[in-house]
Amino acid sequence: MSLIEVKHAIKTYSTGDSAFNALNDVSLSVEDGEFVAIMGTSGSGKSTFMNMLGCLDKPTSGEYFLDGIDVINLDTDSLAQIRNLKLGFVFQGFNLISRTSALENVELPMIYKGIAHEERIARAREALKTVGLEGREEHLPNQLSGGQQQRVAIARAIVNDAPVILADEPTGNLDSKTSYEVMDFFVKLNDVYKKTIVLVTHEPDIAAYCKRTVRFKDGNIISDEVNR
Repeated sequence: MSLIEVKHAIKTYSTGDSAFNALNDVSLSVEDGEFVAIMGTSGSGKSTFMNMLGCLDKPTSGEYFLDGIDVINLDTDSLAQIRNLKLGFVFQGFNLISRTSALENVELPMIYKGIAHEERIARAREALKTVGLEGREEHLPNQLSGGQQQRVAIARAIVNDAPVILADEPTGNLDSKTSYEVMDFFVKLNDVYKKTIVLVTHEPDIAAYCKRTVRFKDGNIISDEVNR
């Protein structure tokens, strides 16, 4: 079975007396080690789809298996555990805690996992080193550039060794040069560290860093192409 397996997912939202499908019978498989871009305009269904992949929402009908686990039938606590074990998240707005250091921000997922303090420190330092921030461990977010803050967020996403990284417009708040630098780290995570990455973007030059591009429109997948 694929690392990510979505089958016939439909997501229906009700607005008063009417209803509309944000996802229309969507099926998609992602294999271990893939690097996939999800593209589409606002309202295309890509954000709904990513929320489902991140176990933040469930489809109205259909199936979703994450690393062989039937996610649809899990309760809230089990979903939280799956997110912590199987997924790393990177967001457009970085989502760092402003009054804590880079090291402490990276530690956070391990606290939820119950990892001992000394091991947390060692693993957080190693993750920051992986993204090129050795020596910046004690800096607060406002002492770091936008690109450095996003690299802290990437370190936080990988520190639990989750098999899948979900990145939602990770370069949306960055200039072009910094965006390309951040994407180089995603390429490294995929090529060297063998992380499976699913990345939402509306920018073709960012999608070009990925190995596969899936395009959404009106709740449907309209194309699924290999980039290189």
